[in-house]
Amino acid sequence: MLTAFVRAFRTPDLRKKLIFTLGLIVVYRLGAHVPIPGVDYRTVQECVGQASDSRGLFGLVNLFSGGALLQITVFALGILPYITASIILQLLTVVIPRLEALKKEGQAGTAKITQYTRYLTVALAVLQGTGLVATARSGALFSGCSVASEVIPDRSVFTTVTMVVCLTAGTCLVMWLGELITDRGIGNGMSILMFISIAATTPSALWSIKQQGKLADGWIEFGGVVVVALAMVGLVVFVEQAQRRIPVQYAKRMIGRRSYGGTSTYIPLKVNQAGVIPVIFASSLLYLPALVAQFSGGESGWKTWVTRNLTKGDHPLYISLYFVLIVFFAFFYVAISFNTDEVADNMKQYGGFVPGIRAGRPTAEYLSYVLNRITWPGALYLGLIALVPTIALAGFGASQNFPFGGTSILIIVGVGLETVRQIESQLQQHHYKGFLR
Repeated sequence: MLTAFVRAFRTPDLRKKLIFTLGLIVVYRLGAHVPIPGVDYRTVQECVGQASDSRGLFGLVNLFSGGALLQITVFALGILPYITASIILQLLTVVIPRLEALKKEGQAGTAKITQYTRYLTVALAVLQGTGLVATARSGALFSGCSVASEVIPDRSVFTTVTMVVCLTAGTCLVMWLGELITDRGIGNGMSILMFISIAATTPSALWSIKQQGKLADGWIEFGGVVVVALAMVGLVVFVEQAQRRIPVQYAKRMIGRRSYGGTSTYIPLKVNQAGVIPVIFASSLLYLPALVAQFSGGESGWKTWVTRNLTKGDHPLYISLYFVLIVFFAFFYVAISFNTDEVADNMKQYGGFVPGIRAGRPTAEYLSYVLNRITWPGALYLGLIALVPTIALAGFGASQNFPFGGTSILIIVGVGLETVRQIESQLQQHHYKGFLR
């Protein structure tokens, strides 16, 4: 990987793209430290040091924002509204015929869906920004802080609207930065920003493990966490690269005096076809009861039960529900993202077939059979990756949203592999151009 980056900096075109990407990353990290108007910055810093369980409830959003959520900065919402909007549009594409037709129109349809995604991102940013301001004003954002209700001293309507507008504008700016990286930089912009957000919180979280440790001034705990993290990264790399290749043969066709087709290829079906989406879905769904319980007034039996069982990452009920939801969403997402009937129809249209399998409906049934078989180990792998670091790191005093948790490792490894793959492909194209000259 380091060799690829060194070779990329020696290539003028790639060097410009890398410098452009690094510049936008710096802008993104600067925005994560600029507080919005109406917030008492000193009180926020005091509450961040005192709060004990706010990271457990809002940890996922805080992780994706690079720690900007608890600081209530311009980029406090981060890229989570855009991720949510993209997932919603992807799910609606299967349900709404109009969106499905747009998806089949090619580049023009994709541009239209991207436009809808932007509109939905702005709407979600307004909704989440209003929720964040209301949460910070009520003191629920820093439940362990004695001065949490003084984070926003001015409670006028104008100040509230200004704060929501700033948060929404910050989300729009993050979305624009991500699209700029995709168009003019290296890799997928949103994935790069997500990678940077998670990586930015890693050093401080590691150092907190060392400070909380008791064996050899915390160095034994620190070393244990690093070893576990490296082992999990190796496992993720191994499984993320694994795939089941379905052989496809294309028959020869005579058009005039020329022969076309007759080639052999394959359909790569990844073991983890769903990626990190099931983990995000499961985490978000388990956060809803805790949020409802926190905002509900008074004390009741169901609120006490939710607080005791569904807000702690090491509780057996939480672990069981988390695992079951990850497996369910893995099958659900694979079923809607990989349409076996559509793949079989496209193969039949261009004269392709799987050796030993008839074209058409039998091919779709065969692809569904293979996909279901490889989804089981992929779903179980996702569940284990999401839970094993949580249970192991709990012994070292880490929170359930520690940057070396399952979701973080999957994102960091996936984005890293994809970015290096793009750099190597562009380097290969550059060498081909040199040969042509």
